[in-house]
Amino acid sequence: MTRRLLLALVATTALAALAVGSARARDVPKIATGFIASVLCSETFVSGLDPDRTLSETRAAMPGAGLLSWAMDIRVDRAAKDVTVTLLGLGRSRAVFRDGLGCHMDHGESPDWPAIRPSQPALLPGTALPHGVAPVTPALTAALDRAFAEPEVPPFRRTHAVVVMTDGKVIAERYAPGFAVDTPLLGFSATKSMTATLIGILVRQGKLALHAPAPIAAWRDDKDPRHAITVDHLLRHTAGLALGSSLQASLFSALEPVNRMKFVETDRAAFAETMPLETTPGAVSNYHDGNTVILSHLIRDAVDGSAADVLRFAHRELFDPLGMTSVTLEFDAAGTPDGSSQMLASARDWARLGQLYLDDGVVAGRRILPAGWVAYVSAPTPGAFVGLGAGFWTNSGDSFGANYRSSHGWPRDAFFAKGTLGQYVIVIPSERLVIARFGRTVNWPPEADGVAQLVSDVIAATHGE
Repeated sequence: MTRRLLLALVATTALAALAVGSARARDVPKIATGFIASVLCSETFVSGLDPDRTLSETRAAMPGAGLLSWAMDIRVDRAAKDVTVTLLGLGRSRAVFRDGLGCHMDHGESPDWPAIRPSQPALLPGTALPHGVAPVTPALTAALDRAFAEPEVPPFRRTHAVVVMTDGKVIAERYAPGFAVDTPLLGFSATKSMTATLIGILVRQGKLALHAPAPIAAWRDDKDPRHAITVDHLLRHTAGLALGSSLQASLFSALEPVNRMKFVETDRAAFAETMPLETTPGAVSNYHDGNTVILSHLIRDAVDGSAADVLRFAHRELFDPLGMTSVTLEFDAAGTPDGSSQMLASARDWARLGQLYLDDGVVAGRRILPAGWVAYVSAPTPGAFVGLGAGFWTNSGDSFGANYRSSHGWPRDAFFAKGTLGQYVIVIPSERLVIARFGRTVNWPPEADGVAQLVSDVIAATHGE
């Protein structure tokens, strides 16, 4: 059996090598094991979820994952709080948990991690029930019933949590068995919107400028064509760096250089910043995690340059004012937050981030974001066919994605944080609504997660109050 597995893996790798070159193909086992180790570590030791359930649901939601994951040896060490994944001796990855810092990929280095005291999740005032706030109307109950209902045949939704807020008040929420109001949920790329929020704070403070060259040391020479890359380009994924795409969650996406950055490199931002240009900055939309990892580097540098400094800044300027008490940010070995995909927070705390945008960047009379920032992030990026703004997805404009969502019941003014496999924080200004939905659902077809139906149902239910 082992010999047959090895032959199958070698054949797969050989085909990949013919397609994209042997250097990338050699990364595939390390990237595949790294992704599994990272997700299992975060959701076991930060979220407190069952690793067998996490593995099963993640494999089911990722096309092609079964081609390799069934050949992996996965060890979850609860005493050491780490996860080690190996693939027939061709790839080995280890993710390690540290209190207050979540999990990081261990490549054998010994980073100087700060001592962090983990914060304790807190319930919203007046809502002491661990199972959450019951829907305030029968119509909202029906909306949540449909959001959690499973179709008779795959793909299944696997909805984990839904929170509905209007004007800052939770009016409906529900959690799948094993999840609760204080369960930190991995946002995947919804984390990008948190990073965009921290960038906005630094812009308000005058520490970064949107349209000036991004202050990256490797691009300082004005003869370097990357010198033209701005913070705006990075937020809008138009920087032009040759890192591939992060739009797909499948086995085949392991061939993209951006995933070498995430699961092989110790200093992710440094790797991304060495990449040459593939297109002229500002000319072409290409969504990938490298853009946001570089933004994370800018945040780290702007707040004095360490993981502890980033955490102090994020809590002082964003999480604490919003009452986000369940947040865990994860870092690479260089002390840079993985602001592209690695924030965990309760569904309520994710909804609080959306509420900040519904309230035009102001909380309790304190301006957190620059005036005009909400309009900026929700404005469409030319050429972004899926409908991207700046750190958010948007239904504004005439992109294929915006038109598709609008035709399926989303309001035109909606914009949202979106993470792969079904993570959403949706802001609908015209309805004064924030809807947070988390799960583990295939990315395609788009209707599989039921989010368009959820949006339509909630709007209809709140109109009927």
